[in-house]
Amino acid sequence: MDGRGRAVRMSVELPLWRALAGYRVLTLVYAVLIFVFGQDRFERPGVAVGVLAVMAVWTLATLPRVSSAARCTRPFLAVDLAIALTGILLTPLADAHAQTHDGPTLPSIWTAGSVLAFALKGGWRWAGFASSLVAVANIVQRGEPSADTFHNVLLVWVASIAIGYVVEVARASERTLARALEIEAATRERERLARDIHDGVLQVLAMVQRRGTALGGEAAELGRMAGEQEVALRTLVSGGLVPPSRTPEAAPAPAENAPAESGPAGPVDLRTLLAPCAGARVTLSEPGAPVLLPPGAARELAAAVGAALDNVRRHAGDAASAWILVEDWPDEVVVTVRDDGPGIPEGRLAQAEGEGRLGVAQSIRGRLRDLGGRAELLSVPGQGTEVELTVPRGKADT
Repeated sequence: MDGRGRAVRMSVELPLWRALAGYRVLTLVYAVLIFVFGQDRFERPGVAVGVLAVMAVWTLATLPRVSSAARCTRPFLAVDLAIALTGILLTPLADAHAQTHDGPTLPSIWTAGSVLAFALKGGWRWAGFASSLVAVANIVQRGEPSADTFHNVLLVWVASIAIGYVVEVARASERTLARALEIEAATRERERLARDIHDGVLQVLAMVQRRGTALGGEAAELGRMAGEQEVALRTLVSGGLVPPSRTPEAAPAPAENAPAESGPAGPVDLRTLLAPCAGARVTLSEPGAPVLLPPGAARELAAAVGAALDNVRRHAGDAASAWILVEDWPDEVVVTVRDDGPGIPEGRLAQAEGEGRLGVAQSIRGRLRDLGGRAELLSVPGQGTEVELTVPRGKADT
């Protein structure tokens, strides 16, 4: 969560703080230009120069402060707003006629930068507090404020509160998105762990149960216990109670038909990973040229093929034959596993998934989904089953 959440927050908030820093510099230049081109109306230009000099030094010296919410501290906000309010209140001292006309104050629109900093830092409540103080200072400075003064004060107050509210909504959306990304990552890890468990532990427990029942005697009792553990483990996996993360030391062993985790860093020839699957009743048809895929994609695709063959042996029996066809296309790799078994009755896959049997749902379809591919299953009772595994090259390479 931390890595993704922090990236999301930086991508949303950082432009706002950069915009605020640029706004403060530009409005400082604007305030200086107003004084330069209108200095004839100032009875005490020294006061104006002093206020603008303080604003200039403060703005340039504190630019790093308006780079993030963490660096924009409460003491900085307090001093920043105090400078803005002081500039407003000193305007009549520099310009004796400031109360009789609707000209700008010494800070002019630079004051809005202080209010916006409050909005970005603390949301609409902080923005309302800062803009209210600015409104009071403007009213006091005018003495007898006009309709234009009230209009400008109300505009700043409403705009700052609206911006603060938008910032709060954006931060809430960031937290929601970060949480969603965390849940998605945990779910994918749980599904991957479930596949590993299905390919290894559950297959062994099922085999022990079958062999023990066939042998009878004490072996039958061992088979019964293995069957109970298989059911409990399937319930644990399908119920989502498996921890979402694991340490490398606790990682399960790879499945029988899955390739080892270690291997070359470059592309892997899928044919070499599928070669051990061929046997007396399994025919492998492959292209004459290497079928190159990234190591991770090749291992997952080979493991999905192994899971499909495990289903053939489990449900169709040792007498069933299977055929593996590998097709290497420019934009995708397609592996088809077909058998001549009894097929899968309609509704059986949904029932198996509800019972926690994740062979097709996780070991096959889950693997292909993580690769950006798809797994299509076609089965006709009495005529066998065909599983088509497709991996797009563009997605498998990422």
